[in-house]
Amino acid sequence: MDMSEKSMLRIKLDSFRPLGEMVYESLREAIVKQELKPGERLMETELADDMGVSRTPVREAIRKLELEGYVVMIPRKGAFVAGLSIKDINEVFEIRGALEALSAGLAASRATNDEIEEMERHLLEEAGLWETSDLLKTIEVDTKFHELIYKSSRNNRLLGMIIDLREQVQRFRTTTLAVPGRMKFALDEHRRVVEAIASRNVQQAQKAAREHIESAENALLEVISYQK
Repeated sequence: MDMSEKSMLRIKLDSFRPLGEMVYESLREAIVKQELKPGERLMETELADDMGVSRTPVREAIRKLELEGYVVMIPRKGAFVAGLSIKDINEVFEIRGALEALSAGLAASRATNDEIEEMERHLLEEAGLWETSDLLKTIEVDTKFHELIYKSSRNNRLLGMIIDLREQVQRFRTTTLAVPGRMKFALDEHRRVVEAIASRNVQQAQKAAREHIESAENALLEVISYQK
């Protein structure tokens, strides 16, 4: 990394937040913004020096990022920023599309009126974000929207399967939502899902959810194609 990249990694200490959390968020943001690029090796000592912290929170952050699919550990070589395999993308989105469609369909028949109102309020929050440059907040809000639907499906085993997949999905989410204009399209797609759930139309909810996931996959594949 050059000196400008090093300065980007240095974190501003906040006495009200755990150091490990700040280090994790800083590294994740650097990966999302490709200040740390796919295939780049993550050296604990160097990163700790660049960020002005000890190695321990850096090591813990790297482990967490590995669980979320941002980092891969290669035996006898170390930690590296994960790349995005087309095969991995296809497999994850095939599974995610099926689970999201099932979840939305169940929500259409099981969600309470209060839960539907919460989804609609969440759409308003999303609308206030799609013109901003706060990518991490956008990811957080997008993740919460999907969690509202999972919860309203009233199927704990389905929720468990989605949680198992969440770490892999999160890496893809950060890439697709970074695409200019993607959040606006995602918001429109979310609206169609909520409208179908609110009208108690199971088949339409499933269709809207599946189309939303297919749209996200296409956006991600376009990014991958552009980067090659």
